[in-house]
This record gives sequence, C-alpha cells and structure tokens, in this order.
Amino acid sequence: MVNKMNVESFNMDHTKVKAPFVRLADVKKGVHGDKIYKYDIRFCQPNKEHMEMPAIHSLEHLLAENIRNHIDNVFDLSPMGCQTGFYFSIINNDSYDEVLAALEKTLSDVVKATEVPACNPIQCGWAASHDLEGAKALAKKMLAGKSEWRQVFAE
Repeated sequence: MVNKMNVESFNMDHTKVKAPFVRLADVKKGVHGDKIYKYDIRFCQPNKEHMEMPAIHSLEHLLAENIRNHIDNVFDLSPMGCQTGFYFSIINNDSYDEVLAALEKTLSDVVKATEVPACNPIQCGWAASHDLEGAKALAKKMLAGKSEWRQVFAE
C-alpha cells in the first residue's frame, strides 16, 4: 500500500481512470465560508498519451480566457505538469452540470478560434511556444468524448 500523500491526485490510482473525464477533485473551505471547488479535466489517458507543450500552452490561454465568458467566479485554470489535463478551480459554485456546460461552450470557442489570446512577448512568458491548430485538435478530441466526461474510472 502506498502512503497517503498531501496532494489529492497523488492518492488516485492513475492506472484505473479512463480519459477523457471531468471530476471534482477537491473542495476547500475558506475562513469566511467561501468554498473553492477544484476539478480535474483529463484530456489524455495517464501514462499512455500526453499533450504536446505548445498545444497545451495555447489551449491554456484559450481556456483560461474563454471559460470566464461562460461561468462566474473562476479562480484558476492551469495545466497539469504530466501533460494529460488541466485543473479548474471555481469559487462558491458546486454545480457539476454548470461546470460541464461551461467547459463544453469553452471548448467550442477553442475550435472556432482564429488566434491565441495574449500570444505576444508583452502578455506571455514564452510567446514563441504556441500551437493554435494543436489546441483546436485537443478541444475537438475532448468534445468528441463528451459522453464519457462523467465516468472517471474504467469499468
């Protein structure tokens, strides 16, 4: 048995999940009663496939900018270091269905995008590392697996 880790996702058996999926990974309560809901948005099957960095980078810009048009109280959206997905955090909204709807609309925005927002040396720390077409392909693949988003573990 592996020792329990401080990071929630390190305690999940990555060999038993089936991407794509969207799962509530954690809920943290602030001292004033606010709650932060952290979602694991998994695009790729862990340890079997991964996203390339320029495509992840562009997808990060597109998701982070556009998801705020579809849902309120976004706290953060950031890529996983393993290159298989993103973490999405939202404040005081426990509606899984609303998160899924916002994600679907945002991924549709990515597919229609003609440019990557803030893709320049002034607004981005590595503006040369982007791939709009790669980001669009990832968004299309995730949308194609929409019927599977609620199922985290393989049967």
